Amino acid sequence: MTLRLVEFVVAGNEASDLLPVRSAALLRAYGARRGFWTVLDEGPVERCLALLLELDDGEWTARHVVADAGAENDRTEDGEALAHHDGWVYVFGSHFGSKAGPLRPRRAFVARFREDDAATGPLPVQVVRNRFRLHRAVNDALAAAPLSLLPPGERVRNRFIVETLARGTARAKSWVSRLAPDDLPLNVEAAAFTPAGTALLGLRFPVSGAGEPIVVEVADVPGMFAAEPAWPRALRAYAVTGVTPPGALTGFRAIASNSDGGYDAVIGSIDASGKGSVLLDDHPGGGDVTSRHVRFRLPAGDPGGAEPDAYRLGAEVVADLAPFHHVEGLATMDGQVFYVTDEDHRVALWVG
Repeated sequence: MTLRLVEFVVAGNEASDLLPVRSAALLRAYGARRGFWTVLDEGPVERCLALLLELDDGEWTARHVVADAGAENDRTEDGEALAHHDGWVYVFGSHFGSKAGPLRPRRAFVARFREDDAATGPLPVQVVRNRFRLHRAVNDALAAAPLSLLPPGERVRNRFIVETLARGTARAKSWVSRLAPDDLPLNVEAAAFTPAGTALLGLRFPVSGAGEPIVVEVADVPGMFAAEPAWPRALRAYAVTGVTPPGALTGFRAIASNSDGGYDAVIGSIDASGKGSVLLDDHPGGGDVTSRHVRFRLPAGDPGGAEPDAYRLGAEVVADLAPFHHVEGLATMDGQVFYVTDEDHRVALWVG
């Protein structure tokens, strides 16, 4: 595949995910014929939304979007995944921590906004911090699934779980009841909604015992924003098979629904090398892994109590994206495929 590079200068140098703009009003306001949302850096979500736009004259430009989360301003960090659902754009926090731990409650959030609102001034953003409720639901689903999971390693468990519990207990935080000593730390990196309204959350960590990426189907995400919140329920977890290089560990970097009812995704390293990652200290096979564009489908029906193979999704490699290690998002539009990377400390859009 031959890719054309478009480089951007934006606030912060890391672009997470790539989501097509659907709002005609928003495109008109910027004089653009098409564009994408992305999330920048690791600051509060209201400071990290940006648009990558192709203007009517064919020039590409990046625009940092002014947004306001009201009472939740400055109370989140590390937005990672974007997804459309029912007229909203949803932003999912990583639910993880720094590379050396512990877990950070500020990263356990989901936000949403209306695209049209970005055309007329500061963008109102709704934010719900779930205080590890999603962590608990996903860990319970992982424990219940007939999947072999890679043990986290002693340093990972101590830094991310034991230390988080100790800090929360010392500060009398109510959320400590939603963590358990044998939990796995979650790193949510990708998201897409299904036609049924459930959300597929692609995990960068944990991975299966064979090093395969894990995707978890979650219900009731919109219910988090109700006056009386209905907290998310994790329905089932799947391992995505057949696309991880031998001897490597791969996690999700992006997920996007496609026109045939399946899902395109980017998989790659479980963490960046050379940055003090405790994950890579325990699992060095998850670092020096280049990105791959893959495709998979969900089963036609609810697997319920089906055999273990029903929780393993066979996938195909669409494109090997070597030498790139940090492909952070993908999208298809007008018959073209787009990838966004943060290679070499730049935001780069690659057009196929």
